[in-house]
Amino acid sequence: MDDSAFQETIRQLKAEGLFRSLRTVEPDPQGRPGRVAIQGRSVILMASNNYLGLADHPRVKAAVISAVHRYGFGSGASRLISGNSTLHRSLEERISKFKRTEDAVVFSTGYMANTGILPCLAPSNGLLLADRLCHASLIDGCRLSRARFKIFDHSNLDRLERLLSMKPDVQRALIVTDGVFSMDGDIAPLDRLVALGRRHGAAVFVDDAHATGVIGAEGRGTIEHFRMDPHDAIQMGTLGKALGCFGAYVAGSRNLINYIVNKAKTFIYTTALPPSSAAAALAAFDILEEEPEHRQRLWRNRNRYVEGLKSLGFDTLNSESPIVPIMVGDNSTAVRLSERLLDSGIFAPAIRPPTVPKGTARLRTTVMATHSTDDLDYVLETLGKVARSLGII
Repeated sequence: MDDSAFQETIRQLKAEGLFRSLRTVEPDPQGRPGRVAIQGRSVILMASNNYLGLADHPRVKAAVISAVHRYGFGSGASRLISGNSTLHRSLEERISKFKRTEDAVVFSTGYMANTGILPCLAPSNGLLLADRLCHASLIDGCRLSRARFKIFDHSNLDRLERLLSMKPDVQRALIVTDGVFSMDGDIAPLDRLVALGRRHGAAVFVDDAHATGVIGAEGRGTIEHFRMDPHDAIQMGTLGKALGCFGAYVAGSRNLINYIVNKAKTFIYTTALPPSSAAAALAAFDILEEEPEHRQRLWRNRNRYVEGLKSLGFDTLNSESPIVPIMVGDNSTAVRLSERLLDSGIFAPAIRPPTVPKGTARLRTTVMATHSTDDLDYVLETLGKVARSLGII
């Protein structure tokens, strides 16, 4: 294959400030929480979804080791062949109990869940309506469906209602949204989306990846946040964010789960999640329920950080979560800000199109329960100095 087309694309990406490369991240040499090592140097990590620090929790690590001793590592087959273990089913029962639904099923990744579930939920004559800022996996899942697909502007319920009012009454429709939007950090108006769906005969599918373990009085997600019935929306989420593990799930009625097991290709035709991953997630759910201090510390850190950013004059959009964007706008300026911060011992990568809309390049910073107050204060002080020198604030 001729590499010239690849070279030209790379050249264009570099010229537009959009070229990306992998960066090796290692554990902090001294084991300090909220930090990692990059090129042998300890830096404050402001770019992790490990919100509660459970990826490093001793109980999670012990659960993995114990499961590997008993089951080995790989599952060896798909769930419907011979890859289904008692740990998989125990995890699904635990998820449904946590989400207060009738049942749940586990997928290997969040991307596989969304690209597998959405096509099998929408018939060819159906309608899918997705928020413009939905995660790429949701958009791809909608596009893989043979159903009609429309996007509405972010949280624009008037536009959504107009689209719903145009559909035939008999047409099946599904409203698709993130619970917490992964680049802006705001919470979807789920209660109003569900009410709107009811008026027009549409169901709601919510990706609670960044809400599970974080949002709601007990961390049960956006359904709990809005004090809704757990079956008001189909709840999908991941195990690799606040739970610090790996994998994904969908929770809902038992009929829905049985249907997905039989129809979702990304569940049927893939090797099952390793049993040790299921064991890790089971331990993480135990910690989440038994040690609420992790979530409490996360919100204390988050509020301190956001108040500091606002006092410095940063635009954090409408963030309501530990995802806190720092708006820059220009791609190259965002990259320079990120590089200057790394030079100062802070890892906060620049996020640019197509991950975010054109002209909205930013640092997508994330707060963790394991960040120390001293480290957060240093981040704020350094951000202020560097941003002023670049004319951002």
